[in-house]
Amino acid sequence: MAKLHEVEIHRLRPTQITVGMIEVHDKRDKLESLKKHEQKAFLFDHPIPAVWGPDGKLYITDHHHLGRAASEAGVDTGFFLVEDDFSKVPIAQFWPKMSAARWAHPIDQHGQLQPFEAIPDHLEKLIDDPYRSLAGYVRDAGGYDKTPTAFGEFQWADFFRPRVTIGPTRADFLSAVAAALKLAASPEAAQLPGYKQPSKT
Repeated sequence: MAKLHEVEIHRLRPTQITVGMIEVHDKRDKLESLKKHEQKAFLFDHPIPAVWGPDGKLYITDHHHLGRAASEAGVDTGFFLVEDDFSKVPIAQFWPKMSAARWAHPIDQHGQLQPFEAIPDHLEKLIDDPYRSLAGYVRDAGGYDKTPTAFGEFQWADFFRPRVTIGPTRADFLSAVAAALKLAASPEAAQLPGYKQPSKT
């Protein structure tokens, strides 16, 4: 059973290459609007799953957007549900072990698989993939359901990538969300995790 730990944000290591920076900025703004004790309460209510890795580093396995946002907001510590302890595993075996457990996803901002070495060694080095933000916004708008399927958001991001253009402005992004919401309800998306059958009127 996962155990809850309070750990310094600077000790965190990612298990992915990308985040959606629009989503990160939204979460950072939320954290920065809170007082210190409110930040702590919020993070306690939203613990991040993680695994102990070599050299006492904590590798987060989900909620990278929240982790990056907390780092940018200058939050000192967060709360983490530690799912396993791989601290004694040599680094050469660590990443294959993480991958086998579906706790690592070295996919770049173009949707391409990369070697584990491409995973950044700090949250601040995560690369922006706007389609990660798009997938998150579409989910939050009810376009599809959050599911326990590992990396479901990545699958939606890759589905939207060749089908929706994201322009440089916030207005462009919101237009892309509107277009993606329609696509999420299309038969093309039916095999994706969390797909919602359109209601018949």
